[in-house]
Amino acid sequence: MIGLGAGRLTGIVALAAHCDDLAIGAGGSLLTVCAARPGLRVDALVLTGGGTAREDEERAALADFCPGADLRVTVLKLPDGYLPARWEEAKAAVEDLRSRTDPGLIFAPWRGDAHQDHRGLAKLVPTAFRDHLTLGYEIVKWDGDLAAPSVYQPLADEVAALKADLLQRHYASQRHRPWYDREAFLGLARIRGIECHARYAEAFHVSKLTVDLEN
Repeated sequence: MIGLGAGRLTGIVALAAHCDDLAIGAGGSLLTVCAARPGLRVDALVLTGGGTAREDEERAALADFCPGADLRVTVLKLPDGYLPARWEEAKAAVEDLRSRTDPGLIFAPWRGDAHQDHRGLAKLVPTAFRDHLTLGYEIVKWDGDLAAPSVYQPLADEVAALKADLLQRHYASQRHRPWYDREAFLGLARIRGIECHARYAEAFHVSKLTVDLEN
């Protein structure tokens, strides 16, 4: 398995349509990178859930998923399920974040996601962050839209377990969903681990990637 490091990483932008998307799609990777780089700046933008109990869940969860980070969380009040109709507001929010940040890495939904809000946000990202490495995370759900990823972050056993624990601990509003359980999260992580010669992993999609073969 060919590996590439992140190099000198000064900041991360984490983008989501809904509260819990980041934790499901990239929670293990956030735990890993923040633990390895104390004080790393993490700017998280979530488009929906602002002013509700879901915002409280999200802020508490991201604090645990980004240990020791310089974490800045924004949760907006766009309506869940209607992002395509609120395109201008969503784009303005992403553009505003871009004006305040220049991250070395972005976590965001991937363009093939079946949910219209996830897919819409994924299409917005390169319009604002044009020259940034973006890892498109996957979210297991009933749509059956999981595909063949191209990038993997192996997860230590304890990190995979902690991710599953934190998802159950922080997002009480989602526990009624039939797919939202520890077995589903660890099961997908185990499959992605098999694909990259690890026990557990998170997987991502990348549209563009440059390499520096001189360094």
